[in-house]
Amino acid sequence: MKSHTIGVGLASFGMSGRVFHAPLLGNHAHFRIRRVLERSKDEARRVLPGVPVARSFDELLNDGSVHLVVVNTPDHTHYALAKQSLEAGKHVVVEKPFTQTAEQARELIALAREVKRVLTVFQNRRWDGDFLTVQKIMRVGMLGRLVDFGAHWDRYRNFIQPDTWKERADAGASLLHNLGPHLIDQALVLFGLPEAVTAHLRIVRTGGSVTDWFHLRLHYPAVGVTLSSSYLARDPSPRFVLHGTLGSYVKYGIDPQEGALAAGGVPGSGGWGTEPEESWGTLSLEGIPERRNVETLAGNYMAFYDNLYDCITGSGELAVKPEEAASVIRIIEAAQQSHAERRTILLPRP
Repeated sequence: MKSHTIGVGLASFGMSGRVFHAPLLGNHAHFRIRRVLERSKDEARRVLPGVPVARSFDELLNDGSVHLVVVNTPDHTHYALAKQSLEAGKHVVVEKPFTQTAEQARELIALAREVKRVLTVFQNRRWDGDFLTVQKIMRVGMLGRLVDFGAHWDRYRNFIQPDTWKERADAGASLLHNLGPHLIDQALVLFGLPEAVTAHLRIVRTGGSVTDWFHLRLHYPAVGVTLSSSYLARDPSPRFVLHGTLGSYVKYGIDPQEGALAAGGVPGSGGWGTEPEESWGTLSLEGIPERRNVETLAGNYMAFYDNLYDCITGSGELAVKPEEAASVIRIIEAAQQSHAERRTILLPRP
C-alpha cells in the first residue's frame, strides 16, 4: 500500500489552503491535489496550474479522483461540509476549530466510524519546533517537578479587517476559536483533560465585535496551566514559560515554518523548521548561575500528512484523533460559560 497515491480536494484556497495545505500536499510523495474549490476567484489556477477548479462543493465531492477532502472553509461551515464529505465516502481533514459545538463533534465522530473513514483535525502546531522542545524538556525532567506552565500567542492587529467572516460574531469567529484550539490542543497533549476551566474573555480593539483577548486557566491537580492570547500585544509575551522545582524554561518567538511556507519554501528542504541560536529558549537551573540556551528542535508540519497517509493505508495509528479535537471544543465551550457566568466550570469526566 505504500505506493498508493491519495487524491485530495481542497474545499477552499484562502490563507490555509495556499500557505499550509497546498505546499505540504504538493511536496508529499503520496498525496496529489486533484481539485480545488474556488467559487469565483482563480488564484488556485495561478498557483497550481493543471489542477482543475470546482465552482461548487458538490462538484468537488463528485470528483471520483478525490479520496480525501480538506475542509479549510469558514469556521461555521466545518460541521456541515465535513458531514457531507463523510457521507460521500471521503476521508476528511478539518481545519481548526473542529466544529462550533461539542455535540457537532460527537456526531461527526460517530458518522466517521459508521462509514469507516478517517476523520482528523489539522493540529499542525503539535509539530512546532518549540512545542517539540517543551515535550523533550518535560520528558527528561530537566525542570524537576513541573509547577506552572504558561503558553501565550500574541499578535498585533490594531484594526478591524473589513469584509471578512473572521470579524463577525454571528459567524462563530473569535480569537478563542482561531488561536485557542492550538494552545488548548498542546495543553491536552501534555496534561490531558483538566478538571475545570476558568476563563476571562475580552474585546480590546476599538470597534471590534469578536473576542480578541483571552486568558484561560486549566485546573489540574499538580500543575497550574495558563493559556492566553491578544491581538493588541505590540511586544509579545514569551511563547512558553515553564517553572519547576529545579528551574525554569522561557521561550520567545513563533515556529518559523509558517513564514517559510508563505515565502515559498519547500517543506523538508535543508534546514527546514530550524531556528537560529538567538531564537532558542533559555534554561535557568538551580546551582547554575548563568542561563543557558536550549537548542530548539526542528519543526516538521509534514509529519501530520505522513501520519495521515499511514493511517489511511492501514499502517499507523492516527496522531490527531477526532476525540481529542472534540475535547478542545469542550474546553472552548467551558471557557465561554465560565466567562458568561463569572465562575469556574467543572468538567465531567467522559
